[in-house]
Amino acid sequence: MKIEKFEDINSWQKAKELVLRTYKNFNKNRDYSFRDQIQRAVISIMNNIAEGFERGGNKEFRYFLFIAKGSCGEYRSMLYIADELGYISKKEFDEMYNLSLEISRLISGLIKTL
Repeated sequence: MKIEKFEDINSWQKAKELVLRTYKNFNKNRDYSFRDQIQRAVISIMNNIAEGFERGGNKEFRYFLFIAKGSCGEYRSMLYIADELGYISKKEFDEMYNLSLEISRLISGLIKTL
């Protein structure tokens, strides 16, 4: 399957799902600096996939994919803090952690393909 637009990229679709889950889970969190940072990290995953694709070259696309992959790591790191501070349930932690890990693996596969 040829990818014609960034919306066709599976890792972007999964990242969008993770963004929505994150915003829903943290939107009422009163630790504003934490909430803002985890939201910035998760949106960075999705946006860097899109921006890299739109640049039109494999070299630049790979560069932005590495940034997106780094943001996945930052996001997972913050999930540990959210879990330990009781900001989310264990179930929410597991679901978001596993989805972010899946996204990271998909990004790695895309990088190797390029």
